[in-house]
Amino acid sequence: MNPDSPCVTAGIAQSRDRRNLQSPDQSPDTVIQARVCDASRPCEHARMNFCSNCGQRVALATPPGDHLPRFVCASCGAIHYENPKIIAGCVPEYEGRILLCRRGIEPRLGFWTFPAGFMENGETVQQAAARESREESLAEVEIGSLLAVVHVLSARQVHMFFRARLPLASFGPTPESLEVGLFSEAEIPWGEIAFPSIEFALRRYFQDRAAGREDHHFTSVERRPPGIPLQPGKTHV
Repeated sequence: MNPDSPCVTAGIAQSRDRRNLQSPDQSPDTVIQARVCDASRPCEHARMNFCSNCGQRVALATPPGDHLPRFVCASCGAIHYENPKIIAGCVPEYEGRILLCRRGIEPRLGFWTFPAGFMENGETVQQAAARESREESLAEVEIGSLLAVVHVLSARQVHMFFRARLPLASFGPTPESLEVGLFSEAEIPWGEIAFPSIEFALRRYFQDRAAGREDHHFTSVERRPPGIPLQPGKTHV
């Protein structure tokens, strides 16, 4: 944690039912010293106010044995972890052209993307990419090799994109897509692509296809302050 962040050292009282925060050699009423966020000042962590386990207040603190601050319930001892979400998608190709969807929902309503969305529990990343194709374009695809992994740091997301084959030119608009169509490389609306991660994956797709390769590509996305130039190896929004 940044020592200049609005997080201060505070004690979290322990009772018998707070076993998640109590080590074996601690008494039931031990007070653990932890770094707790001052809610009245800006903090780099998304705000969580109440425990989803018992409904009581939580505090941002570094649990014993951990190295990062977590939202901790001082009542039941539950520790709430925040981890990146996985976005899965694919670049479907049919006879040399790429399937794109014009978004029918926010964010980036009206901009173009290939099918992609949040991964669900109980499915693989490849299954998620295929499901998103059905949901956004009514297209049944065959998932191929891994194309790109994009770390979207500001959104706490990891985008995983695959190459895909579209066996039939069967697709259409859905509640999530205003339009769906096939585009050659020359027809891609580059100025209207919804997200930097989508543009990164598309450009690497065409680059690899021209070279006859199927490489894996990795990059990160960060928000760029005004006036700061692009950094090599990074994509900015």
